[in-house]
Amino acid sequence: MIRAHFGLDKAPFSHEDMTLLSQQKEILDTLRVHCQQGGLSVVVGEPGTGKSVLKEALCNFDVKRLITPVVNRTLHTYTSTLRLLCESFKIDTHGKNVKCEKRLIEEAERINHLGKMLAIIIDDAHLMDIDCLRRLRLLLEDFPKNHNLILIAQPNLLSKLALTIHEDIQSRITYSVLLSALSPDDIEKFICDQLDRVALAHATFTPEAIGLIARSSEGKLRATRNLCIGGLMEAVRDRTRVVDLKQVNRVLLQPHWRRDSDIPF
Repeated sequence: MIRAHFGLDKAPFSHEDMTLLSQQKEILDTLRVHCQQGGLSVVVGEPGTGKSVLKEALCNFDVKRLITPVVNRTLHTYTSTLRLLCESFKIDTHGKNVKCEKRLIEEAERINHLGKMLAIIIDDAHLMDIDCLRRLRLLLEDFPKNHNLILIAQPNLLSKLALTIHEDIQSRITYSVLLSALSPDDIEKFICDQLDRVALAHATFTPEAIGLIARSSEGKLRATRNLCIGGLMEAVRDRTRVVDLKQVNRVLLQPHWRRDSDIPF
């Protein structure tokens, strides 16, 4: 609907082609460096701060030199997680754990011999059982030093790892970073970059609309994206090509955008 109304070839604010901000580019470059020497990296942030965007960018960055197996379902036992990891490596999942581990090590050595690097991503790692994480870390000890285990999580993961009982994991962390909330200038730059990507004029969003989006999103990238898409949908309904306060306010009236204290019972 938005593409047809604005005459676009690509959908604006698409998950598949999000523009990285400067701080995200810096994190991406650092993660790649740690892939060259063997690392354990932790990327934490509150929901909506851009962790998923960073993950997608890492997966699509250099598919010829950087292999990025991803485990998204982290509420499983070690046995199930091991098989999910085998699936992401596209190798056989049958047999006991020790056979799966052997196949994973052999595949990692094969990748290393090809001169490629590994970025093994565990998404929502704060939901993973610490014992499962410990066993994965021990497995990766037998991998060649061409890999980086990247834990993407909410900040409470660092609180868990700070406990003395988990010092064996925390002491092996080679890089950690906190994705903070975006500033209003970052949000404006993000919106303009996304408009440039689909060849829409910056004037599609008025300065007042951008200011309201920046305040209402509270610096969260996901909320910014959703408000922009909602504003564009309202512009389609109003048969206008400009998103102003009227359109953004109409999106903010939806119950899931309102504070609990604003919702009548």
